[in-house]
Amino acid sequence: MPQVEITIGGREFVVACQSGEEPYLQAAARLLDEEASGLAQQSGRMPESKMLLMAGLMLADRAAGLEDRLRQTESYAGQVEKRLSQTEAALNKARTDPQKVEVEVPVIPHGLIEMLAEMTARAEALAERVEKAGV
Repeated sequence: MPQVEITIGGREFVVACQSGEEPYLQAAARLLDEEASGLAQQSGRMPESKMLLMAGLMLADRAAGLEDRLRQTESYAGQVEKRLSQTEAALNKARTDPQKVEVEVPVIPHGLIEMLAEMTARAEALAERVEKAGV
């Protein structure tokens, strides 16, 4: 079992871990060291057990906040996925079963068309007579 040397709050520790977990242990130790170093700067020299306890509690508090944010994000992502599924279903339905739209088109009565044509012919004939008369 590999042993890793880590530094937390200016103090050296040798910790055993599973093979392959060394990078994770070193990353976790760096996080704990950052918290412990901050505590040591604020309050000077404190007993090792108290420093580690406080640093661990601060990290646990940060982790709990991140877990809350993760839950909120997962909930929001679930809502977005649900709306996306509904939208995709509606789009697929529209593609496979398009709705028929019926629009009423106004129809000009046949008699009106004939009457307008007759009025046009009379107006043209009248215009020709006026032109021939030179008025």
